[in-house]
Amino acid sequence: MAKRPRRPIAPREADESDYESQLRAQFERINPEPSWAQQARKTYHKEQDTETEKGDEGEGKQDKLLSSGTIAIERLRDVNISTQNDSSVNVVAFHPSPRVPVLCVGTADRRIRLYNVDGHTSPLLQTLHTPSLPLTSPTSVLFHPSGSSILLSGSRPFFFTHDLQTGTTTRHDRGLWGTTFSHSSVESRGLKRSRDSREDAETIHMTSFNPTGEILGVAGGKGAQVHLVDWKSGAGQVIGSLKCAGGGSVSGLWWFGGSSSSAQSLGETSSRDHLAILTSDAEVYLWDVAERRCVKRWKDEGGYRGAGRTMAGTQSGNGYMAVGSSSGLVNFYNSTSYSLQESTKDPKPIKSIGNLTTAISTLKFNHDAQLLAIASQEKKDSMRLIHVPSLTAFANWPTQSTPLGSVSTVDFSPGSEYVAIGNKRGRVLLYHLREYGVGF
Repeated sequence: MAKRPRRPIAPREADESDYESQLRAQFERINPEPSWAQQARKTYHKEQDTETEKGDEGEGKQDKLLSSGTIAIERLRDVNISTQNDSSVNVVAFHPSPRVPVLCVGTADRRIRLYNVDGHTSPLLQTLHTPSLPLTSPTSVLFHPSGSSILLSGSRPFFFTHDLQTGTTTRHDRGLWGTTFSHSSVESRGLKRSRDSREDAETIHMTSFNPTGEILGVAGGKGAQVHLVDWKSGAGQVIGSLKCAGGGSVSGLWWFGGSSSSAQSLGETSSRDHLAILTSDAEVYLWDVAERRCVKRWKDEGGYRGAGRTMAGTQSGNGYMAVGSSSGLVNFYNSTSYSLQESTKDPKPIKSIGNLTTAISTLKFNHDAQLLAIASQEKKDSMRLIHVPSLTAFANWPTQSTPLGSVSTVDFSPGSEYVAIGNKRGRVLLYHLREYGVGF
């Protein structure tokens, strides 16, 4: 595909405005905007400017507070309608910048497609093919927080990086652990279990960048252990590891504290990062990353061996955390229930959400922590949107006619104007959340 350097290249701090200009120019060439749409857009922006000026004279414009009960939601054209096939959609991820209207879609046929999400035709911008890399994890396709690159990983000891500004993809055979693996020794096995236990343990199961993108947390194929990778220097070397006691494997990662607004509410006064790890045995570990020290550990209420399935947390609001189990329950914690200053050994969830009955596979908060999407891919149409302030599900969506299918992945746009829903039949449904305004 591309040249294979000995060392992985650190993501560059790409100029978002340059990248946005390139996307818009390409989109306009493919699908010129009609005159009526241009006029509508000008009218909208004029109204928005007027509202902003009025807000600046007073207390300023603030995010809308959602009401419980019902939600204003509108179905739009499927994002991938022009390229849809039967390959399961395993990843959907919006670009982190609200100025870059790009959705990344990873499918079981080992292709990654980038779409310009406009709420109408969502034209295809680029397709990447990684035949040697299965995209099986919800984090197999991960945007760097700067928005400059994408990390592609899977159940292999190598990985890819894709530079969004240059459009180039680089395969890194050196691996995050400093060991070089030949193409033949890795690819000839296909999806079979590795004969070398060490190599198998070093495959990439789950990844998560800290908020600044300087550290990458990597969970391997075996054991409840997370490696901390130096991503800032470009060396891609492990600088430490966090090993959770007991058995099981890693089911969820969530960075909190540091520069996030939840730091103070958690009783954290320094700027250091913390990492929450959920194991498949339903145990939650809170780690001080700088000291490599576990500061809190507890068993998720009602959990048992093999019950821990997924975890999500917020970077805004009050530091909410949700833990999904194999029974379909979602335990919801706020910062008070697991504050680092509290000596309570076993934090208690403030509520258990029981709207679904099969194993939770997806949990996703929106940007202002007013919405939580929960889904189970084991049962058709098993998805709900939770109103976080009241911890209740919206009653008007989904309906019996909502074509969700078996939901495999969900993501909100940076401003929550859109929610994208991938399913096992290869569709990427797109919905507009009208209370958050017009997207992009």
